[in-house]
Amino acid sequence: MTVAPRLFGGLCFRFRGQKPEVAFMGTFPIPSCDDCRGGRTAMAAVAESPAAAAAAEDREPQRKAVPGLESQWRQIENGENGRGHPLRAGESWFLVEQHWYKQWEVYVQGGDQDPSTFPGCINNAELFEDQVNWRLKKGLVEGEDYVLLPAAAWHYLVNWYGLEHGQPPIERKVVELSSIQKVEVYPVELLLIQHSDMDTAHTAQFSRTDSVDLVLRTAQEQFLVSPQEETRLWIKNAEGSFERLCNTRVTVLDAALKTGQVVIMETRNKDGTWPSAQLPAMSSASEEDEDFQGQPGICGLTNLGNTCFMNSALQCLSNVPQLTNYFLKNRYLEELNFCNPLGMKGEIAEAYADLVKQAWSGHHRSIVPHVFKTKVGHFASQFLGYQQHDSQELLSFLLDGLHEDLNRVKKKEYVELCDAAGRPDQEVAQEAWQNHKRRNDSVIVDTFHGLFKSTVVCPDCGNVSVTFDPFCYLSVPLPMTHKRVMEVFFVSMDPRRKPEQHRLVVPKKGKISDLCVALAKHTGVSPERMMVADVFSHRFYKIYQLEESLSSILDRDDIFIYEVSGRAAIGENSREDVVLPIYLRERTPARDYNNSYYGLMLFGHPLLVSVPRDRLSWDALYHILLYRLSRYVTRPSSDDEDDGDEKADLEDKDNLPKPGHVAGGSSQDPGPEQAGPSSGVAGGSRAPVDNSPGPSHWPQRARRKHLFTLQTVNSNGTSDRSTFNEDTHAQPYIAIDWEPEMKKRYYDEVEAEGYVKHDCVGYVLKKAPVRLQECIELFTTTETLEKENPWYCPNCKQHQLATKKLDLWMLPETLIIHLKRFSYTKFSREKLDTLVEFPIRDLDFSKFVIKPQNESAPELYKYDLIAVSNHYGGLRDGHYTTFACNKDSGQWHYFDDNSVSPVTENQIESKAAYVLFYQRQDVARRLQPQPSLSDPPASPACGTPANSEFMDIN
Repeated sequence: MTVAPRLFGGLCFRFRGQKPEVAFMGTFPIPSCDDCRGGRTAMAAVAESPAAAAAAEDREPQRKAVPGLESQWRQIENGENGRGHPLRAGESWFLVEQHWYKQWEVYVQGGDQDPSTFPGCINNAELFEDQVNWRLKKGLVEGEDYVLLPAAAWHYLVNWYGLEHGQPPIERKVVELSSIQKVEVYPVELLLIQHSDMDTAHTAQFSRTDSVDLVLRTAQEQFLVSPQEETRLWIKNAEGSFERLCNTRVTVLDAALKTGQVVIMETRNKDGTWPSAQLPAMSSASEEDEDFQGQPGICGLTNLGNTCFMNSALQCLSNVPQLTNYFLKNRYLEELNFCNPLGMKGEIAEAYADLVKQAWSGHHRSIVPHVFKTKVGHFASQFLGYQQHDSQELLSFLLDGLHEDLNRVKKKEYVELCDAAGRPDQEVAQEAWQNHKRRNDSVIVDTFHGLFKSTVVCPDCGNVSVTFDPFCYLSVPLPMTHKRVMEVFFVSMDPRRKPEQHRLVVPKKGKISDLCVALAKHTGVSPERMMVADVFSHRFYKIYQLEESLSSILDRDDIFIYEVSGRAAIGENSREDVVLPIYLRERTPARDYNNSYYGLMLFGHPLLVSVPRDRLSWDALYHILLYRLSRYVTRPSSDDEDDGDEKADLEDKDNLPKPGHVAGGSSQDPGPEQAGPSSGVAGGSRAPVDNSPGPSHWPQRARRKHLFTLQTVNSNGTSDRSTFNEDTHAQPYIAIDWEPEMKKRYYDEVEAEGYVKHDCVGYVLKKAPVRLQECIELFTTTETLEKENPWYCPNCKQHQLATKKLDLWMLPETLIIHLKRFSYTKFSREKLDTLVEFPIRDLDFSKFVIKPQNESAPELYKYDLIAVSNHYGGLRDGHYTTFACNKDSGQWHYFDDNSVSPVTENQIESKAAYVLFYQRQDVARRLQPQPSLSDPPASPACGTPANSEFMDIN
């Protein structure tokens, strides 16, 4: 027998016999009660009209039967998905008001369908503070105010009983805190603010297990920002400072976000800048620049102070098409690796991305790379400050930093390097590349990494070790000349001859004696009668010995070679001349109130004088020096010279050496005939300088007043030495001290500084240009390892000076070639300004790659030039610039810090070329946009497109 249905709180019961059937008439899966407190329902209306009921059944043909009360109890309390379900991190649980749940328990456990115990729709009103924001009351306690149900049990109850109209379900996540699983009843409430409207905040709730990316997407939806626009988040800390939320893949818990915290979203400007990065002083640009629209990529970089090396490297890298497209299309955002211990927390990649987006926005003539410079200095202390550095070194750091920041391998596994051990090259190379990719997988590897074959042979046992190693760029040597050009000044013993400037060609690894031999060919003076000295600041910086290496002399040093007496022999007992370094000093009134103290200042070129041993007295030395300076010192007449008083003459006679002394000598003016060559400016004897007679044999300085006075001084000429220790063997130095009036009257400064240029100075040692292919051949030439870098032979069980050969096995899409122009040794640093001829197009590597080649795809081994980093000047005062080909227009431009100007291809090759960027032709063709049939044929850009076939040799 069928009776009319009876309605209880949104559930419709039909009775058939003694067993009720319960059917819910509503919309699934989450129905809500229109009037759970006893009003008429849609179901009641349908029950009164059979026609309407039939129509309703047609509209809702499927109805879910509500199980019996006992079955409900089992499913909610004891079932697999019931309240006993274990907590698992990330799962959803729902809060149900305690009174309603207790009423449901009474109802299902009574078993008599007493209408008075029917719970009705789920009603959680008592858990909310208000019915507008639906925020939970504070301090709710499980078991007193609410019960927790897993998602499945919650949906069962909603399907069976419905949810109070307008109430949101109270869904909460299970989180793991300190290894304990618990339901997060109170989620994190964040205040979302848009950077352009800091006064309007939107409150949003997030589970601690939600990702920061969900926070970002929520903010984008709230502020109607398209997902295609690039945005980023900042948080405001308690002290009022702001901090970037860089890694959006971490959870709210890991990001340490707390309830009430302000989260600010900013959107990148059309010109590639961020609103937060625009300082008031730099908001800058003049009004005429605000609407500037130029060619993307044609953008200068401001020199922040000796940062031309950085600007050059950045411009080269910015003009690598596939890398720039990677950043412009925001593919880097998905691959930022914030947890790599070898990386820079993604900061270098983000800073570089900002630069690229600004440079290629087309809205800037020039940008200031201050933020990037700061980031580089933070992670690489060698680039702190504003000293000049090397563009290739900065490029090497940047490529490595970008690779690690964008490494797709989040956890690097241990990989053991294996030797070939006789296996085929193909097998070993493939294994090495796969091992490399297991730890290193990034856009940098895809673009710039290739593979070497390294063959090392032990000189003793002949053991051969073959390995394959990845590389990011080629550092190729320049063919080195074995000759060196040096400029010196030759000082003759003839006082009438001015010093001569000579340009000499000497062996690069030669000795001081080779320099003397080379000079002898120009002057006719025997090398045995020469002494070499480095003169700096009017004094002898160093006096060289014959066996010393020429590498200790730098190109900037002022080298003087003095002609000396030929009467010097090896050994103290047989030597006939004494070598004396002579300084010139002038007395200058010091800043003293009574002008009683005089200072002494060095001037002019110092001299090296050989003095005969038998004439070693102050008076004799005075006349020898007077003759030696006769070219620019006027000899006074007898009326002009002040011979002093009679007492001084007597004192002079008492101070002359006794006849038995070694240093005895005449007080008469030797004159040119008597003085002979020994009275000229001497460079020193071939015997060691410190074997000269000891200072204890020197007579006291004569007090007779002449044009100048003589004084023993230290090696710097700065302090007088009136007494000498008997045990000292130091080289004695003599100073010629001039009174200002006497110097003004008798010393001709113009004549003293004069010199003549020998004919050889006009000759220039021409350096023949070399081809880039020669440098690559030299790179692949077998070499013997240096003593500082031996190889450990596993067969001999010891380090060996083995031979090593590098071969190219696999080349990258973009090949960077570093020309090793700077040579650093223990004693010298120099730059090679050799002209290297490099092709703009069709650089063919087919003869250098030893891997079996694909003959049908020759473009895999041909490269076109896309950028050049240039270095002008010397080691300490150099300047870097860039030539680069724009990937969109195909036009070459010259980048000199802020300045950018178009150039032609015939201007690119020069002696300044330092780092070359080449792009493989198949890559250039792949990246070239395909023109439509209506478009005119495109002109070649930076290279001629090759065969359409493409094979990724990586």
